[in-house]
Order: sequence, then structure tokens, then C-alpha cells
Amino acid sequence: MTDRDVRVVYTKYDGSLHWHHVMRYLGADEHGSWLGAPTGSVMQRGDEPPIVIEAPFVQLIPDGVWWTATFRAEPSYAEIYCDVGTPPRWPDPVEVTMVDLDLDVLRIRADQRVIVVDEDEFAVHQARYGYPADVIGEAERAAAWLLDAISAKAEPFGAAYRAWLDMVD
Repeated sequence: MTDRDVRVVYTKYDGSLHWHHVMRYLGADEHGSWLGAPTGSVMQRGDEPPIVIEAPFVQLIPDGVWWTATFRAEPSYAEIYCDVGTPPRWPDPVEVTMVDLDLDVLRIRADQRVIVVDEDEFAVHQARYGYPADVIGEAERAAAWLLDAISAKAEPFGAAYRAWLDMVD
């Protein structure tokens, strides 16, 4: 089923609702499944008021890895925004879900710096939610891998995402 909307659901480790939004399924390639959201799409964190997105973006949902990646059109501050989390699960073709583990890796559009953010939140939530040692290790390894891969502009962080972004731009 290719022509469909997909509900993207991030939870916190305790199961509470985190970021969630609906995107259009665009297709898949060797990197994973690609979803698109045009300008004006709506995102929501938990039950907070919805946020309207000012620029189109695509999201890569890879299989079996501890991260997802969002690629944003201008004028977004971060060109690439990767969430470290549990491997995505597809309970059915119209929903994908994963646990957000706080760490994020970004490529800043203006100067192409690649940074890891929310390390403080990761430390706090290790204690609050009781992350097991294997989850902590997987999250740290994923963040380190993303930092290296995005810095090197290895695919899909080089140019592969641009054709997908053009589909919703």
C-alpha cells in the first residue's frame, strides 16, 4: 500500500505520548521508508497545542536501527534532525512508532556543523525512567554513529534525501 497517510508516534520510555503527526508515505529505498509533510503540516507534543510547520520536510524511517532522520527544507535552522530512539515498529501500514531516547543529532544549515543535543535530558531520563544499560549503550552508539555519518555526509545524509524532499517541496 503506497498511497497512504501514516501516523508517526514517538513515546517516552514510560509509554507516555511524545511527538506525533501524520505524514504521507512517499516510498522506500535501501535506506528505509520515506514519509513527507508539506508546509502547513501539523505536529503535536503529547497533548500540547498543535504546531504548524513552516517548511516542508521528509522523514526517513529505517529498519532495525536506533534512530530516525528528518530532513528539512529552508528556512529551517537544522537541515538534518535525527532522533535517537528504539528501532521503529510498524504495528500496521498506517502507523509507525518508536520510543524517543532524548539524544538528537543535528546538522545546522548555516554552517554545516553537526552537533549532539539533549545530553542533559538523556541523563535525567536515565534515572527517571530507569533506562536499562543495554538501552543506554544502544542510544550512545547510535548518537556517535550519526555524528560520524552526518559529518562525513555519508548517505542518506549526503544528497539521497533531496529527491524525496523535492516530492513535497
